[in-house]
Amino acid sequence: METLTVRRVIAAPIAEVFDWCATTTNYTRSPLILRARLARAGAGAPYGVGAVRLHTWAIGWFRERVTSYHPPYDFDYTVERSFPPSRHELGRMTFTEVAGGTEVAWTTTFQVRLPFGATITRVFAKPVIAHTFGKILDAADTALTAGHGRPARRP
Repeated sequence: METLTVRRVIAAPIAEVFDWCATTTNYTRSPLILRARLARAGAGAPYGVGAVRLHTWAIGWFRERVTSYHPPYDFDYTVERSFPPSRHELGRMTFTEVAGGTEVAWTTTFQVRLPFGATITRVFAKPVIAHTFGKILDAADTALTAGHGRPARRP
């Protein structure tokens, strides 16, 4: 299993950043996310506990279920099914107020379930997923900072 965390500070209030990131249909603003939809609403909020999210990325397809939801501070999810097949132990996004905005930490623990899966995960999947998470957070930064008198930041 491999764990990766991508961090980014977005110059916007914590509640806005949480809402943008929890609403995964926003992810299609990244060029690497082809489709994202809410298949089943969660308890108490559309993307709350029990919500089922379907994502088609340039690298695969994922069915995720939200397992905890504490706005505006964090939510967890698990990948129930995917193609290519994978084992998934953790998906978590945390949001912390910091000087200049909100720090987002996006963590996942996973392994591709294919022959030589550990090597494929470490050499190929981990850097590709880190890049994809970064592009989604770039899209959040652009969406939340453009037009608010704050310049959009690029790392």
